[in-house]
Amino acid sequence: MKKYSTLTKNVLVCLATAGVIAIAATSPFTVLRIAQHILRNNKLLAKEIEAWKVSRILQKLKRNKVIILKETEKGDLVVELTEQGKRKVKEIQLENLEIEKPSTWDGRWRVVIFDIPEEKWRSGRDALRDKLQKLGFVFIQKSVWVLPWPCENEILFLCELYNIHAFVNILTVEKIYNDVKLRKHFHLL
Repeated sequence: MKKYSTLTKNVLVCLATAGVIAIAATSPFTVLRIAQHILRNNKLLAKEIEAWKVSRILQKLKRNKVIILKETEKGDLVVELTEQGKRKVKEIQLENLEIEKPSTWDGRWRVVIFDIPEEKWRSGRDALRDKLQKLGFVFIQKSVWVLPWPCENEILFLCELYNIHAFVNILTVEKIYNDVKLRKHFHLL
């Protein structure tokens, strides 16, 4: 992924959250007005950021074909993410993906199991395995990973991102036989 600043990543996520932004195109400074709109309506961006910085980011994103600025029949200026922009947002979300560790364990194990075909889906399988490891899952046997904290939404996001829903399952179980090593690993003893 092309390296973007934190501010650029936040602007992209704000655009993705907003969907489509439309501003009346009555001024030669419409990109600046869009930047002001983004700053006003998003909690991700600090209020002390100057609109001209966001405006410059929007212009760069347009040049790189990450967003589209187009005028509607009514004369409004619309900002949309391109397919490339949507992929960038997913990459940013993947980069920032974390599983929140609750203060107390609910006594249940989350077990992710998968059987992803080698030939067509290898990159998705490898990416899922790498991300599970980075998220703190423990490998207990071939294609079986365990974590003691709720993680269903994060795993579903990964499945959507890599288009591997059909090959992945998430189990929530009360007991894993001989889980002493797992409990020690996760400091649950």
